[in-house]
Amino acid sequence: MAGVLAAQSWLVDWSLSPDPAILTTLVLAALYALGASRTVTPPRAARAQRLRDCSFYAAVAVLLLALASPIDTYAEELFWAHMVQHVLLMLVVAPLFVLARPWVRLWRALPLAVRRPLARGLVQGRRTAPLRSAARAVGSPAGSLALFAVVLLGWHVPALFDATLTSPAVHAFEHLLFLAAAVLFFKHVIPSPPLRAPLGDARRALFAVAGMTVSWALAVAIAVAPHALYPHYAHLSSRPGGISAVADQQLAAGVMWVPGSITFLILVLIHVNRWLAAPTPSPPRLAGGH
Repeated sequence: MAGVLAAQSWLVDWSLSPDPAILTTLVLAALYALGASRTVTPPRAARAQRLRDCSFYAAVAVLLLALASPIDTYAEELFWAHMVQHVLLMLVVAPLFVLARPWVRLWRALPLAVRRPLARGLVQGRRTAPLRSAARAVGSPAGSLALFAVVLLGWHVPALFDATLTSPAVHAFEHLLFLAAAVLFFKHVIPSPPLRAPLGDARRALFAVAGMTVSWALAVAIAVAPHALYPHYAHLSSRPGGISAVADQQLAAGVMWVPGSITFLILVLIHVNRWLAAPTPSPPRLAGGH
């Protein structure tokens, strides 16, 4: 009976309200489709583009799952559900989005009369010079890794975390920063032209390990805490499943530690394999064959 009720909850408790985050997601999908209709794909690249399209729409589907499904409802009562939401945003949606390489299609969705002056202003405008400098800084490997660490760890400081549970605007801003920081991070380990990714395979593997280490550090800090870290969850009179605040917190650490490592581990294995399989350059031959 409990299983039937849980299934009904998952079928019914989806948020269809005009939430700004959900509307933005749907608009993003519409812009991608519009840009695709304005882009000619060569026959030789059609199969690869179909896979990228699937990656983009999978990212949109997982984003809606994180923001509109009962996961979002339970996140207010269960810390581990909130952590599932964060893992989906940063470690599923963001890498799928980078893998899709949607940049050209999203850009072509804009009218030509908008694209030309906008591109000119962004690339050459004096007023946008600080923006270009900031983009170069956070877009570099060191800048992207630092931003990823600061955003992930900073938003799990108890005062900031509790603020997201009392203010929808702060919560939306947190999700936006999570996605932006994760996209900037994963562009260095998942090729996504025209975004630049200067690292080779060995350094990409190390970069992914560095990101995973940040995630593990957060998981360990949450797991070993002797008491509930977040007042919002600690002061709840009851929780779904009847678990304690500390048990809920330990489950959240487990979500960050195990499912939260899968994306990193896949990327590490891919790049280590490519690095080991790369052909070794032959030594130069001396004149006369000696």
